[in-house]
Amino acid sequence: MVILDQGWFEFRRQLDYKLAWSGGWLIAVPPQNTSQTCPVCGCVSVGNRTTQAKFACVDCGFEDNADVVGAINILARGHRVAACGEVVQSGSSNPPKRLCAESSMRSTVGISGLQAGEDVN
Repeated sequence: MVILDQGWFEFRRQLDYKLAWSGGWLIAVPPQNTSQTCPVCGCVSVGNRTTQAKFACVDCGFEDNADVVGAINILARGHRVAACGEVVQSGSSNPPKRLCAESSMRSTVGISGLQAGEDVN
C-alpha cells in the first residue's frame, strides 16, 4: 500500500470530527517554507537546507535536523492561529489576511505549559 494512495481528506475529516467530539480542535497551517525558515532569527532561505536532513541558517548559524525545524515552525504557526487569530486558508494560494507581529512569531516557538516532571497525558 502506497501512502500517497490513501484518502487524506477523509483522514483529516475524521480527525477534525474526533477532536471536536472530545473538546479539541484541529488547526491546519500552510506548510510553505516551514523547513526553510529559521526558528531562531526568522530568516527564510533555500540555502538554509544544505541537505534533505540538515538545516543550517545562513544568517545566524542555527543548526538542527530539518524535520525538527519544520515541526517547530508548524507548531509556531499553530500557536499564532490560536493566540492571534492568524487567518489560515488551506489549499489556497492567497496570502493570509492578517498576521501576528513578527516578534510574537519568534516568542511562540516551543511547547509551553509543561513543567519538569509533568506527564503529557
